[in-house]
Amino acid sequence: MATTQLPRTSAKRSTVALKYSMAVSGLIMLGYLLVHMYGNLKFFQGQEYFDSYLAGLEDLFTPYLPHGGLLWIMRVVLVAALVMHVYAAITLWRRNKVAAGYAGGKRYHTTKNRTGVQRSYASFTMRWGGVILLLFIIGHVAQMLPNWLAPGGGSDSKYERVVNGFELWWVVLLYTIGLVAVGFHLWHGFWSALTTLGQNRSARRKESAITWVSTFVAALICFGFLVVPFAILFFGVGTS
Repeated sequence: MATTQLPRTSAKRSTVALKYSMAVSGLIMLGYLLVHMYGNLKFFQGQEYFDSYLAGLEDLFTPYLPHGGLLWIMRVVLVAALVMHVYAAITLWRRNKVAAGYAGGKRYHTTKNRTGVQRSYASFTMRWGGVILLLFIIGHVAQMLPNWLAPGGGSDSKYERVVNGFELWWVVLLYTIGLVAVGFHLWHGFWSALTTLGQNRSARRKESAITWVSTFVAALICFGFLVVPFAILFFGVGTS
C-alpha cells in the first residue's frame, strides 16, 4: 500500500515545487521588467543622459564588484529564472495534458462552466503567448547587443540605435506584438504567481483584489515600454 502511494506523493510534491519555481522565477523577471522600463524612459532626457546612464550601470557597486560585475550577476539570475520558468511551464503542461485525458490527439471537452472559476482569456493564451514572448526576448536581446542586430543602422550610441530601429514601422509593429504578448502573459501570470504563493483568497477571479493589481501591472508594463517607440515613430522624438 505504502509502496504504491510513494510515486503519487513524490509527483504531487514535485508539481507543487514546479508551481512555486514558476511563480518565483516569474516575479524575478517582472522585477527586472520594471527596472528595465524605468531605464528606457530615461530616453526622454536626451542622448547624452541616456547613454551615460547606461554606461554608468557597468560601474555600479565598484570597487566591491568589478567593472560590469552587477550586470553579469543580473544576466545570470535572469537566464536562470527564464530557464526555470520555461522548464516548469513545459513540465506542468505535459502533466496536465496526461491528467486531462488526451486520447488519439483529442481532449475531452465540455460545454459547461465555460468561464469557470479563476479563468480568463489570458489563461487560455499563456502557452502560445509564452512562445511569442520567448521569441520576442531572443530578438530583443539580439537587438540590444552592440550592432549585432541593428535595423535602421548601427551606432556606438545606444540612443541612436534605439532611434534608428524605431523609425521603421515594421520594427515598431513587431515590438508592439511582443509587448501585447507580454501584457497578456503578465495579466494572468502575475495573478497566478500570487495565487500560488497564497495571496489570493477569493473563490472567483473577478472577485479577487489581485485581479485589478495584475491588470494595472500588465497595463503599466505595456505602456511604459511602448511609449518610447511610439514617440519616435509618430512624433519624431530623437530624430532631429
